[in-house]
Amino acid sequence: MFIGSRCTRPVLLLLLACASAVMAQANQDHRFDHEFQSAVAQYDSGHYTEAAAKLEALLKLVPESFEVHELLGLVYSAQSQDANANVHLEKAARLNPRSAPARTNLAANLVRLGKLEGAGDQFRKAAELEPQNFDTNHNLGEFYVQSEKIAEAVPYLERAQRIEPSSYDNGYDLSLAYLVSGRLADARRQIQELLKLKNTAELHNLLGEVEEKDGKFVPAANEYELAAHADPSESNLFDWGSELLLHRTLGPSIEVFQDAAHRYPTSQRMAIGLGMALYAHGNYDEAVKSLLRAADLNPSDPSCYLFLSRAYDSSPGQAGEVIQRFRRYSELQPRNGQALYYYAMSLWKGKRAQDPTLDLHQIEALLKSSIELDPKLAESHLQLGNLYSDQSKYSEAIPEYVRALELDPDLGDAHYRLGQAYVRTGQKGPAQEQIEIYQKIREQHLADIEKQRAEIRQFVFAAKDNPSGKP
Repeated sequence: MFIGSRCTRPVLLLLLACASAVMAQANQDHRFDHEFQSAVAQYDSGHYTEAAAKLEALLKLVPESFEVHELLGLVYSAQSQDANANVHLEKAARLNPRSAPARTNLAANLVRLGKLEGAGDQFRKAAELEPQNFDTNHNLGEFYVQSEKIAEAVPYLERAQRIEPSSYDNGYDLSLAYLVSGRLADARRQIQELLKLKNTAELHNLLGEVEEKDGKFVPAANEYELAAHADPSESNLFDWGSELLLHRTLGPSIEVFQDAAHRYPTSQRMAIGLGMALYAHGNYDEAVKSLLRAADLNPSDPSCYLFLSRAYDSSPGQAGEVIQRFRRYSELQPRNGQALYYYAMSLWKGKRAQDPTLDLHQIEALLKSSIELDPKLAESHLQLGNLYSDQSKYSEAIPEYVRALELDPDLGDAHYRLGQAYVRTGQKGPAQEQIEIYQKIREQHLADIEKQRAEIRQFVFAAKDNPSGKP
């Protein structure tokens, strides 16, 4: 009994100490839960500074807490403090490497930091951890799309779409990926499936792109029209008008561009599109007016000057206005050989009728400068040759014609003028050869028409990629 009494007190003290420790731990856990939930509430309400302060304080108590590091990383990310965010998101991923959301959050932050290789690794690990999760597949697919790795993107976007067939955003991106990779039948099928869920202008516009790329002009035009009627945005109207222009449906194209130019008077690409449609239709004076407006909307953009020079060939009546625009462009782009060429030609064409003011030396100097800046400008060599020929300087003209044809063998006018120069210098054999080549080109009727179509197509696709018109 005595021995037993002596043993009872130490055990009791131990039990009391254990109970105290449990209660202290419980209190600490309660405090942690309270402070953490308060930080979550601050984060959810957008009070990021307050949330960060609470979480930094909590880290002193629980420095290895996955939850605290993860939330603190998200808080800093919301404040665009990506470097600070990365410290905590990386820590969270190390503490819980089996968490797909942690991997995803870290990957997104790495993208913002420009560390794309590391981001890709994290997106892939997230997809490996949860291969049947919509978000992990969609995110990895989107990452590949943004990295322009379309072939790699498609399988993950397809898997995400199988998991959630009603996902509009993923389905749209998958359709776009199919289009870019040339899988036109798959793109068409996917878009048609999405249209059953959500009939939107952007889907009709995308389907128009698919049909255009598949060589189906009429369905493409119909889809672009549906998109423009559903949403008469600047982009949708431009795509509709451009499709009609590309395939020479000129009357409707002019109507679309006229309406669009009225709706969007500050859109340079609309003014250029209208000018091209009017020029192709033979309305040269109106074409020049529209292209002059385009030049004033963005004086440094080169695309309008190409078509202004074409229209001005057929309508020199607005000489003063045209010369002023080309002079301004050459002053804005003094190291641009094409700009100097345009200015030279506007002076030459515009003042031929008012011969007393024509300065041939200025035109010659401008053409020579354009060649010096850009030796591969075939047109500059051709026109310099023409300038010499008009002054009966045939021996000087011939090398310019020869060089122009070396750069562009399809220049019919260069073959003809070179033949004439050979005749004038008594070289009958070479002259006959050049005239025969010229006649073949004229019979084919291909060079000028195809060149014009290529120029229009190049402008249309460039304007789609760069709708702002910034050079």
